[in-house]
Amino acid sequence: MRLVIARCSVDYAGRLTAHLPSAPRLILVKADGSVSIHADDRAYKPLNWMSPPCALKVSESENGSPAVWTVENKAGEKLIITMEEVLHDSSHELGVDPGLIKDGVEAHLQELLADRMETLGEGWTLIRREYPTAIGPVDILGRDADGTTVAVEIKRRGDIDGVEQLTRYLELLNRDPHLSPVKGVFAAQEIKPQARVLATDRGMVCVTLDYNGLRGIDDDKLRLF
Repeated sequence: MRLVIARCSVDYAGRLTAHLPSAPRLILVKADGSVSIHADDRAYKPLNWMSPPCALKVSESENGSPAVWTVENKAGEKLIITMEEVLHDSSHELGVDPGLIKDGVEAHLQELLADRMETLGEGWTLIRREYPTAIGPVDILGRDADGTTVAVEIKRRGDIDGVEQLTRYLELLNRDPHLSPVKGVFAAQEIKPQARVLATDRGMVCVTLDYNGLRGIDDDKLRLF
């Protein structure tokens, strides 16, 4: 990962245009090719970003003019960063991330649903639990009755972070021609209203789970509520 703190201005040109005037900002360039620009607020949310696959081209400064970074994706959208003053520039090798370790409830929910995929829909089947990707394992990868690949993300409390996590998995999985198209299921004991709105807007299916009901049912069918 490369971390750059610089006084810069940022212009986005694509389906719409946006401009960030000159100010000190943090720029993250990750190993997956993504580039994001951050201010010293907004928690984890970037001011602007370009998701992979994309290419970064650096035009060095000449005769006192600022350097310009141009980040372009396959759709031709561009993020243009004009570097006025670089305050810090460092690179760090983070290696392969082990992924998020689930707590007992999430791990058990994953086990239950993987064992009884039909509870998500008649004719659904399991491909694999903890399906590996370059950005971490997908909780459950399966297929619905029509043979469409489905990625299931499981949480105790479903918030926007979980929706964003599933979004990243879907973006990556849909690049694999052997799996595409891949649709998403966001499953949690409790799904916050904002997360439900965002997930639905992105075409995901939201499923609310009753953990005690799943554990305590007597017959061989699990129920989703």
